[in-house]
Amino acid sequence: MENPPEPKTIRGKVVRFVLYNLPGLLFILLLLGLAVFLGQRIKAEKVRLETELKAATAVENPPVNVVTLQIQPTVLRDKINLPGLIEPWTRLDLMAKLSGSIEEVLVKEGDQVQQGQLIARLESKEYQIALDSAKAAYELAQLSFSRKKTLQSKGIATQANLDEQQAQLRQAKAAVENAELQLSRCRITAPIAGVISRLDAKIGSVVNQMVPASIAEILALDRVKAIVSIPESDVVAVRKLNKVEVEIQALGNEKVLAPVYFLAPATETQAHVYHLELALPNPEHRILPGMFVRANIVKKVQEQALAVPLFSVISRDKEQFVYVEENGLARRRNVQTGFLEGWQVLITSGLKAGEQVIIEGHRSVEDGQSVKAVKSVSSVSELLP
Repeated sequence: MENPPEPKTIRGKVVRFVLYNLPGLLFILLLLGLAVFLGQRIKAEKVRLETELKAATAVENPPVNVVTLQIQPTVLRDKINLPGLIEPWTRLDLMAKLSGSIEEVLVKEGDQVQQGQLIARLESKEYQIALDSAKAAYELAQLSFSRKKTLQSKGIATQANLDEQQAQLRQAKAAVENAELQLSRCRITAPIAGVISRLDAKIGSVVNQMVPASIAEILALDRVKAIVSIPESDVVAVRKLNKVEVEIQALGNEKVLAPVYFLAPATETQAHVYHLELALPNPEHRILPGMFVRANIVKKVQEQALAVPLFSVISRDKEQFVYVEENGLARRRNVQTGFLEGWQVLITSGLKAGEQVIIEGHRSVEDGQSVKAVKSVSSVSELLP
C-alpha cells in the first residue's frame, strides 16, 4: 500500500503529525496523570504517618510536673536603694579672737558642752589693765564735761566748748566698752551646744589673732544629716518626696523615717548627681558622723499591680513571655514588663488576675504541652523552707 502523498500546506502537515503521533501523546499524558496521583497518595501517607507519630509520642511522654502561682492584684513600689554617709548637723571650728597665752583649758575631747559654756581662758592681766585705764579716762571725761556744763550755764564757756567735751566723753565711754569686750574675749566659750570632737588648745600655747588658730572643734549631734547622692535620672521623682526611709548599718540595720531637709538645685560633681540632705533626730547621740546608711527612696507606688517572679519571665527573640496552666496545658502569654521590686516584676499587659502562671518547670514546656500542677501557691514565699 502506497503512503499518502506528502501534504503541501502547513495545516496539512500538522494534521498528519498529530495522526501519526497520537498514541505516543496519549501514553505521555497517562504517565503524567499517574505521577500526579502517586504524588498525592505519598503526601497523604506522609501526613498520616506524622499524625500517628505525634499521637504515639504524646502517649509515651507524660505531662510535665509544674508549680503555679495564682496572680492576684498587689501593691508594688518603684524604689531605689542608694548609699549615704552621716554628717553632724553643724561642724564648728572655735577660734580665739585675741592674741595671748592660754592659761586654762576646762574641757577635754569627747565632752558634751552647752551653749555659753567656758572652754578655755587666755591670760587677761594686760586686758584688765587696759580696761582700768579706759575707766579712769572715762571718769575724768565725765568730770570735765560736768565742769564745762556748769561754766556754760554761767556764760563763761561756749556751747562749742561743751560739745567738744561731750564728744570726748563719748569717746571715753566707747573705749571702756571696747576694753570690756576685749577682756571678755579672754574667756573662750562654746557658741553652740555639742560635743568636743577635737581640742587644739594647750595650756601655755600662744594664739595670735592675726593668724587665726583653732581652739576646738564642736559637733552638733542632737540631730544629724544623712547625705545621699541622687542620680540625674531620679532627681525629678525625689523632688516630690517629703520623707525617706534610712537604714543605718552600724546600728543593726535600724530603720529611721527621715524628713527631706535639702535637695541641691544643681549638680556638685561631674558625675551629675544631686546632693540630698535628710534630717535624723539623734537625742541620745547613737548615730555618729561617718556611719554608712542606705536610703530606700520610693519613686512610685503602683496600686492593684499584677506581678510575677522575675525568673518566671522568659526572653527570646526580643520577646518576653510566661507560661500559664490552662486546663492541663501550658499556654504561652506574651507580656510587657515594668519596674522591679525585689524578686517581683510588674506586668503591664499580657496577664489577667486569677491566671495560674507556671513558676517552676516553665523552661521545660512548650505552648500546648500537657502539664500537671503538683502545687499551686499564692505567694513565692510559700516555696521557701
